[in-house]
Amino acid sequence: MSTINIENPPAAPPAPAKGIQVTDKALARIRSAMAKENISPAEGGLRLGVQGGGCSGLSYNIRFDTQPRERDRVFQFGDVRVFVDPKSFIYLHGMVLDYEETLMHQGFVFQNPNAKKSCGCGSSFS
Repeated sequence: MSTINIENPPAAPPAPAKGIQVTDKALARIRSAMAKENISPAEGGLRLGVQGGGCSGLSYNIRFDTQPRERDRVFQFGDVRVFVDPKSFIYLHGMVLDYEETLMHQGFVFQNPNAKKSCGCGSSFS
């Protein structure tokens, strides 16, 4: 009787993220801001969007909303929901939302693989 050893093939590289990802730092900041604005996590959430304008052509839009709209994509991160309208999702899929707090900058950072170029302050892209 002979023994056959089967080696596991090397692991495939991770697939690019679909949807929207939010870091733990950003989630903590969102929770804090929602509490200050008296927005219930059970009903409301953070709305991410894209609109025309800015020095590179498109700019990011971020605000709180009391509920999702009919055609929104809703992403759940524990008790935090993120709403994205269908048109904005075209530009935001695969994006990571982070929060940065340094001596020079404090705020949300959009790490968007779909952006071909962005402005110096990072608030607009094309």
